Amino acid sequence: MSTTTYRTCPRSGLQFESQAEKLMWVNAVTAVVALLVGGILAIGVVLTRWPAVHWLAADTFYMVLTAHGIDMLIFWIIFFEVAVLYFCSSTLLRCRLATPKFAWLAFVLMLVGAVMNNVAVFQGGSSVMMTSYVPMMASPFFYLGLILFAVGALIACFVFLGTLVVAKRDKTYQGSVPLVTFGAITAAIIAVFTIASGAIILIPTFLLSVGVINAVDPLIYRTIWWAFGHSSQQINVAAHISIWYAVAAIAFGAKPMSERVSRGAFLLYILFLQLASAHHLLADPGVSTAWKVVNTSYFMYFAVLASMIHGLTIPGAIEVAQRAKGYNNGLFEWLRKAPWSNPVWSGVFISLIGFGFLGGISGVMMGTEQLNMIIHNTVYVPGHFHATVVVGTTLSFMALTYFLIPVLFRREMINPGLAKYQPYMFGLSMYFFCLVMMGAGTLGVSRRHWDMSFGGAAMAYEWPGAAYLMMGLVGVAGIAAILGGAIYIYITVGSILWGKRLDSGKVSANFTPIPPTAPTVVAQSYGSAGFAAPGTFVLAMVFLVSFILYYFINWKYLSQVWGLS
Repeated sequence: MSTTTYRTCPRSGLQFESQAEKLMWVNAVTAVVALLVGGILAIGVVLTRWPAVHWLAADTFYMVLTAHGIDMLIFWIIFFEVAVLYFCSSTLLRCRLATPKFAWLAFVLMLVGAVMNNVAVFQGGSSVMMTSYVPMMASPFFYLGLILFAVGALIACFVFLGTLVVAKRDKTYQGSVPLVTFGAITAAIIAVFTIASGAIILIPTFLLSVGVINAVDPLIYRTIWWAFGHSSQQINVAAHISIWYAVAAIAFGAKPMSERVSRGAFLLYILFLQLASAHHLLADPGVSTAWKVVNTSYFMYFAVLASMIHGLTIPGAIEVAQRAKGYNNGLFEWLRKAPWSNPVWSGVFISLIGFGFLGGISGVMMGTEQLNMIIHNTVYVPGHFHATVVVGTTLSFMALTYFLIPVLFRREMINPGLAKYQPYMFGLSMYFFCLVMMGAGTLGVSRRHWDMSFGGAAMAYEWPGAAYLMMGLVGVAGIAAILGGAIYIYITVGSILWGKRLDSGKVSANFTPIPPTAPTVVAQSYGSAGFAAPGTFVLAMVFLVSFILYYFINWKYLSQVWGLS
């Protein structure tokens, strides 16, 4: 006899299937533990790159940097994304989780792989960075840990897809899946491609590390590895944009301005987003210029278009919802009257703006072959991906956590006054961190070198004073952001451990199908010149002008080095 039960949350009305709820719980908690480990390691990275402090010795720095990158970019984010996948399938579609035993196997494999990889790094001899380029070799357990983690994540994706089949078969919803679930499907499809790419190249690398094969071609490794390494971020993009749509509905009751357009944008992600991986290979001599240009411009621009669509439709939907409540004075009353003290909303808005202006604009610039040459392998690169992975994805996940603490974990959030300010402290510190790091990279400061001053080198290079200043500011902003992250962990863990226990809600043996809803028509009796969301349109124009100006500033900067050729 099945022991599956369904709990209806009294606060949100969401329905949690018992096995799915436990799996969301353990994956989310494990993700926060990985974030804690990565955040502690970040202290060593930041204080070493800060020229005035320069804390860790070289060998320790590279070990810490390796673990920081993997814990943050892979373990923290993917554990949390698995929890999001289960939420977007079982909970939003109100159905049981397909094959929960396989879902638990997936979690165990991911956990064992994460622990094994960390142990291998901290034992020494595996300080090969996240990219782990061959012929540099790490411990076999370094690669085996990543492989086990990848297999577990792949199983979790198939459990998610199987749950969609269960929901369809049991008719728990009518019509198309909700847009948030559709975004999660996009993330899962990209994840299958991504994880398969990782397995294709990490398995032979593992065999090389144990002596079964003699060599792995470095160019083949880099090409296939980046289909895994960069596409991991594309999973994040689809996942955190799904969260943006979810929070727009949670905080404002907002409905997409056009579901068809939003779904089409997600489809563009599936078709074109992974091609951005090629911009990591623009300095490689082994692939043709035509291949580089086609992948990083003509095709990738379809993915850029998709992000611009989401960047317009999500705040646009919020504006429409706010104007329907009467916030119609001027262009931006709808934004001024938003619930800025609610960390669920403030976290998502800071994430959206930072991801678009800092991560999006810099990413397209880096994807242009000629412009890439002036910032390739400088600290501009981590400045860019902290804008995408940290400001975009991590801050979105933090915002969603504040919603899930009472709804999923059934606890009252401790210290709500501190939680109100946490997204501002973390998000705005990361804004500044990314900006000054990009500035230092524009001046040429190297990306991975332990000592920017090249102390003791036979031919030392003296950086301009501005470079040292900016790297010092990187240190200050980094410590502030780490403190913001620590506050998030304190609130999250503290709420789960000693927050006031809330009413669990009604538990039943059967699911309640999602009731059919009448089609909604967006009112357009306000705005100017027929625009339903004039304020959002103005913000979009500000973004477009910023994009154009920054793009051509970099071409001007490039023209100044032509004389060196």
